[in-house]
Amino acid sequence: MTGTAPVPFTADDYKARMDRAARQAADAGLAGLLVAPGPDLVWLTGYAPPTVTERLTLLVLAAGREPVLVVPTLEAPDAEKATGAPALALRDWTDGKDPYALTAALLDGRGRFGVSDNAWALHLLGLQQALPGTSYVSLTEALPMLRAVKDAAELERLAAAGAAADAAFEEIRNVRFSGRRESEVAADLAALLRRFGHAQVDFTIVASGPNGANPHHEAGDRRIERGDMVVLDFGGLKDGYGSDTSRTVHVGEPTEEERRVHDLVREAQEAGFRAVRPGAACQDVDRAARAVIAGAGYGEYFIHRTGHGIGVTTHEPPYMIEGEERPLVPGMCFSVEPGVYLPGRFGVRIEDIVTVTEDGGRRLNETERGMVIVD
Repeated sequence: MTGTAPVPFTADDYKARMDRAARQAADAGLAGLLVAPGPDLVWLTGYAPPTVTERLTLLVLAAGREPVLVVPTLEAPDAEKATGAPALALRDWTDGKDPYALTAALLDGRGRFGVSDNAWALHLLGLQQALPGTSYVSLTEALPMLRAVKDAAELERLAAAGAAADAAFEEIRNVRFSGRRESEVAADLAALLRRFGHAQVDFTIVASGPNGANPHHEAGDRRIERGDMVVLDFGGLKDGYGSDTSRTVHVGEPTEEERRVHDLVREAQEAGFRAVRPGAACQDVDRAARAVIAGAGYGEYFIHRTGHGIGVTTHEPPYMIEGEERPLVPGMCFSVEPGVYLPGRFGVRIEDIVTVTEDGGRRLNETERGMVIVD
């Protein structure tokens, strides 16, 4: 079961994204954007090089100018097949030629440029040598909200990815936990994500008993025992868009304290969700969830931000954290995932992906948030 295929993005979709990015760069006082292979290039053009090597591949965007993709000649045929290729010009270079001189001719020699975060130092230094009058800033610093607001087609893909992750949880809650290694349950989760349509699995955290107090515990050889609380956090990419959900289950009947802490985290997660509305600051979501946990005396055990954005990557801006005053805008998608982590004992985290609507928020995960008992 993988569901129906999403409506494909078109060359016009990619043109609109490139135009928007160029305008936002100009509004931020930049001469343009330089985008290396990675999530930003895929989002802007639909192009992912077959391999990422020392050969320079770079998208050059500037307001009022045609987008240009600089590519090695041997990869130009692949670039020409990208859905967004009709909306840009290709400039190829052959081995033995200087790709930085080719790129420099496209740039303002005294400009300040936004550069995608995963650009190689080798390439940035090559451009600086070719154009010593230029300066650079990371794309996340310059335009952190570039990909933050999703259109209807993107929201549809995110919703489908969330539904697939939910289907994986509904299956995993019925498998045996007791007596099995965390790594075995994690492998089950990865297989389920793929069965329900994920092309890429980014993480399958299975943190049992005291390991649950480590939010980013990697599933290991510990055997899950009856009486364990088990944090499940899993996600990846389906049709190019991310899923990420967390549920905390219990092997056998929980103690009164375990149930109380789980109920507390569920209440905090609900409070964070209720804080989602257009115009609210990102930090308001964090404050709402954190206030519930702190009010119950567990504030020191909530040790991470309440949420992160999601889209063509599973972690991206915006971030739901104190000090982030950017307003929520319809179309933004992010996690709401408070947790309580008691060192040496257990942890609890409950996470949904939420999108901002015109009058509030909508969850993209709908599995049981109450205590789930597993065998």
